[in-house]
Formats: sequence, structure tokens, C-alpha cells
Amino acid sequence: MQKILEFPELLRLIDERSSAFRAAVAAAPSLDVPVPSCPEWTLFDLAQHIGDGRRSWAATVIAGPDATAKSASPGPAAPHEREALLAWLAVSVQELLAALREAGPDRGCWTWWETSQSPQTCGAVARHQLQEIAVHTYDAHLALGTPQPLPDEVALDGVEEFLSTCCATTSAWPHKPAAVDYHATEGRSWRLWLSPDGLRTARLPAATDGDDAATGADASVRGTAGDLVLLFYGRMPPESLELAGDRNVFDQLIAWDPDA
Repeated sequence: MQKILEFPELLRLIDERSSAFRAAVAAAPSLDVPVPSCPEWTLFDLAQHIGDGRRSWAATVIAGPDATAKSASPGPAAPHEREALLAWLAVSVQELLAALREAGPDRGCWTWWETSQSPQTCGAVARHQLQEIAVHTYDAHLALGTPQPLPDEVALDGVEEFLSTCCATTSAWPHKPAAVDYHATEGRSWRLWLSPDGLRTARLPAATDGDDAATGADASVRGTAGDLVLLFYGRMPPESLELAGDRNVFDQLIAWDPDA
């Protein structure tokens, strides 16, 4: 069974996706181009979010395992002139990468996912940072009218990362217990269990044939790993993928707020 991306690969891909994001900003006709997948945001707003967020996470990593909250974003504000903005973005990402390299994957770090299955470590931070940057790079290309699929290795890790970090929780599932399977057409599958004890996830040994009754799943969704990630982050409607089983379970998942 293939393991998750190793720490050096995460850092390499953060750098690569960040470079792709800056290339999209450089190619845009204007920084005022609206971003359809981020309502009310322009490309400048998206770039500002990328830069401020990476600086803030760099400071959080540097603060060490005893920090009790996310650190404020240090440094200068995002400049509005394009070349200066591109340079500011590059520095923002390099600050994050430098902080992560210095800390290493196993050092503890404050995170907002305290009750998930993802550890509170710098390695888990790097894993989530890759997904955030990758999805926002998709947003930037979408704003230019040239949407591009997520790279395969990023997407495959992204499905598991999202389920472990953003779905898994100890908050009680308020509806009927259920099992939901997610099948990537690349040949990897995951299951999400929903119960009064919370939500837990695991990778399945091999992709199933989609027979929900035979596999014990109440519902399933199938698509490329990239499409699954975009579904998770609200960039793609469920109807765009192959759904099977009880559609009501998907509606409940989309509507559920475990912190409410």
C-alpha cells in the first residue's frame, strides 16, 4: 500500500504549486480579475490570502509545540503593484518552507484540527499547506479561464489528507450511522464511518467494484482524485461525480457543522 507523501516531497510540492500560483498571477490581465470559486474575491485578494497565510503558518511553526494559538502574520502587507506582489509571495512561501525544514516533520505544532486523525505536527501542517496552496492555485487558473487539474500525486494525497484532517472528528454524528466510500479512478479508495462516536476514516485495501450492498457502504462517490479534492473544497458539485447509494447521506454531510 502506498504511503503518504514524505516530508521532503511535501516541501517540494509546496514550492512547485506556489510557483504555479505566482505564474498565474503574472499571466493575469489584471489583479482585479474576479475569482469565481472564491465569491467577492479578486485575484489580488487571493494572492494576499496566500501570502499572509503562509507567513502566519511560518510564525506558528517557529513558535514551537507549546504555542496555544495560531501566530499573527508578521512582515509587510501585500503590495498592489504586480512585480512587488510576486516577490512578496515568493518570500512568504520561502519563510514557510524554511520554518518547516528547520522544525522537521515530527516536532509538535499548534493546529486547529485537535480532534481529527491528523497529528499535531509540522509534518501534518506541511501536508495541509500543500492542499491549501494546490486548491488556491486551481482557483487562480479558474479566474484566468484556464482551470487545470491538480497534479496526481497532490490529489491522491489530498483525498486522504482531507478525510483525516477535515472530516475525522470526535464530535457525535447526529444522524443515522453510515459508511461512505470514496473511490479514486486511479485505483485507491477510502471509507468514512459516521457514528455517535464521531467520524473516522481509513484507506481501503483496494478499490471496490462500487457494489455498496456488497462492500457495506451506505453511499459512495467515484471520480478522479483531483475531482474528489475539488468536491471536498466546494469547487465541484456532487452531481459532477458518480454517486451511488443513499444521496441523503451526502446532503447531511454537506450541511453538518460539528461545532454548531
